[in-house]
Order: sequence, then C-alpha cells, then structure tokens
Amino acid sequence: MATGRYRLAAVVAFLIVAGTTAVGWHGLRSGGSSSARNASAQAKAEQPVAPAKTSPTAAASNMSPSLAGLATRPLTALAMASPSASAAVSPGATAGSQPALSAAARQACPAAATACVDLTDHLTWLQNRGHITYGPISMEPGTPGTSDATPRGTFHVTWKAGPDYMSNEYNEPMPWAVFFINGVAFHGGSLTKHSHGCVHLALANAKYYHDHLAAGAEVVVFLAASAAVTSVGG
Repeated sequence: MATGRYRLAAVVAFLIVAGTTAVGWHGLRSGGSSSARNASAQAKAEQPVAPAKTSPTAAASNMSPSLAGLATRPLTALAMASPSASAAVSPGATAGSQPALSAAARQACPAAATACVDLTDHLTWLQNRGHITYGPISMEPGTPGTSDATPRGTFHVTWKAGPDYMSNEYNEPMPWAVFFINGVAFHGGSLTKHSHGCVHLALANAKYYHDHLAAGAEVVVFLAASAAVTSVGG
C-alpha cells in the first residue's frame, strides 16, 4: 500500500510539474512574442522617415499667392527677373536725365579747354583734349544783359575755396567755389535762380569741379548759336 501511495504521489507531482512547465513555456512564448513585436514597433518608430515627395505645384498650393507664383517659376525666369545693373551714363548725370548738347555748343568750346560753359542752354562740362570726361550738367549763370551777367571769354582757374566759403560782397554761401576770374566762380547754388555772375552748380557737381579742376585749368564761357540738338559726343 505504501508503495502504491508513493507511485500515486509521484504521478501527481509529475503532472503538476509538467503542467507548470507547460504554462511557463506558454507564458515565455507569449511574452517573447509580445516583446519582439514591441521591439519591432519601436525600431520602426526610430527609423528616419523619408520626406514625402511633393510636386512644386502641390507645394505652391500651401503657400501665399505671392510665394506660390515664385515657387512654380523656373529658376531662369527668376534670374531674369532680378534687377540688372544700371545702364552706364556719362559722369555727372543720372540715367534718363542727362541734358543734350547742341552741335553749336560742342564746336564752340576748344579742345584746349578743361571746363566749358554754354550760356545758351545753361550747360557745363569738363573735358580732356576735346573728349568729355564729366557732364554735360545743368548750371545757372548770372542774369543776361545786366551787371550780373556771367562774363564770356577764356579764363583760367586762379584759386579754390572749401565747402564753407562765404561771399563777402553778398554774404551768401559759395560752397566748393572754383574761381576763374575775380569774384566769379563755379560753386554750389540754386539752379532756378540767377547768380550774381558766378556759375551755379548742384552741390555734388560743384564738389566734383572743385576736386578735378587744378589751378591754371582753362575755362571757356560762351554763348552758343542756336542749333539742332544732337547726342553727346566725346
């Protein structure tokens, strides 16, 4: 009887151990499968996602109207739309505003002159051996037919003042004055009001004349005959 009980206990113990082992193995398989799935999902989540391919038209639909128009334009079109360099113009004038020089004025100023002053068209320019190097630019002379008229003739630069020079006679500023006859000079002044005999220039032009006309430079002031306007030559 004792031997039978031992056998029965052994069988029961075997069954219990076997059942526990089976349950544990099933749990391990279930747990392993779940862990594997979690690891796989995490790995996929950590992988970099390639950006979605979007056509320029689709991308432009998400932009503001002004940006959308640029996004769909070819690069060459954008490059062509960029502002180009300004067209070259003669020194002393801005694009589209350079005064025209008459043939009579061009011929009236000798090649030996460094500065030319045309009292007819109120223009002046600088030149080198007859080739225009600056201008023509607008100027305002003295009142014709009065004691304030700008004198005509051939003169030479005698001396130059700085930006703060004042007229002793008229108590008026004469910035960047370049004197070519007693009391008469190129200087910054009004281009709508007659001078007292001097040659008024825009301030920037007056400074240029001051910086580029040396003592002794020849200045010719003349009254050109009326003639057809022609393009600026050099």
